Amino acid sequence: MELQIGRYPHGEKNQITDVPGGKVGHVTVDDGDVHTGVTVVLPSPENPFTHKLTAASFVLNGYGKTLGLVQVDELGTIETPVALTNTLNVGKVHDALVSYMIGRCREDGIRLTSVNPVVCECNDSGLSDIAVRPVGEREVLEAIAKASDTFEEGAVGAGRGTTCYGMKGGIGSSSRVMRIDGTDYHMGILVQTNYGASADFRAATLPEGIAPCDKGSIILIAATDLPLSARQLKRVLKRASVGMARLGSYIGNGSGEIVVGFTTAPRTESGSFLEVRALKEEGMDVPFRAIGECAEEAILKSMLCAGPDRTLGGREVPCLADYLKKL
Repeated sequence: MELQIGRYPHGEKNQITDVPGGKVGHVTVDDGDVHTGVTVVLPSPENPFTHKLTAASFVLNGYGKTLGLVQVDELGTIETPVALTNTLNVGKVHDALVSYMIGRCREDGIRLTSVNPVVCECNDSGLSDIAVRPVGEREVLEAIAKASDTFEEGAVGAGRGTTCYGMKGGIGSSSRVMRIDGTDYHMGILVQTNYGASADFRAATLPEGIAPCDKGSIILIAATDLPLSARQLKRVLKRASVGMARLGSYIGNGSGEIVVGFTTAPRTESGSFLEVRALKEEGMDVPFRAIGECAEEAILKSMLCAGPDRTLGGREVPCLADYLKKL
């Protein structure tokens, strides 16, 4: 899906996996009234528990059931893959990530006694019978096994049953290339979109009655290979809200807007000390702009890559691509 958003060029795949080493995997569950799934972001090929990456999170509006952010913000690192699912599957997916990490560490000869999985969610109960809770260890491990540096977007994985601005939402991704001191760095985002009032959508004029208020959730997972401290990374994550605002969101009271991010830039250990290379503060405008552009485009791609659907009550949920063709 080719779009031109902002000033910076996108990466080769225009996905979060343009940040080298990352992979994304989905499992989609379509069974009767159940239309949901799980999406897993693997930050790097290494065991994330033994090769912790600098990380941060930012909560714009905390109407959500995310797990793991307290430790991420306290220690400034991430130590598991990041999983996305629906609201009532969060606990089962958390348990599945624990099992995965126990097995991964056992392979490396490590006895795991504590781990901090990060699990995020959107509520897909409009399109899916959320009480069935079909996503568990089998689905999470399958998503990890399927993970690749190219992946499908739209109504797949954790985005199978979501809506955005009253139209079909889902999983979207985008990337930007940032050139600093003659070196190319990457910024990437993956979103799970399930928010927005239709009348507020600025990319096209939508019928107001489709989604009368801004409620639901959006999860944004950001990755970069730009050297940043955890404090700087949190500053960058705040600017993901720029992409949301450009499309019309005012961050509604009943909507959870949560951003989680990490950098794959190396951390060097020397005895009792850790050396972290970081961008000068004067250069922060570059990643600020990049993440805003990524967020805006990823949200649009989550809608443009999804087809039409129906709610459990039978109401049609149009898709943005079809709607634009009619204009």
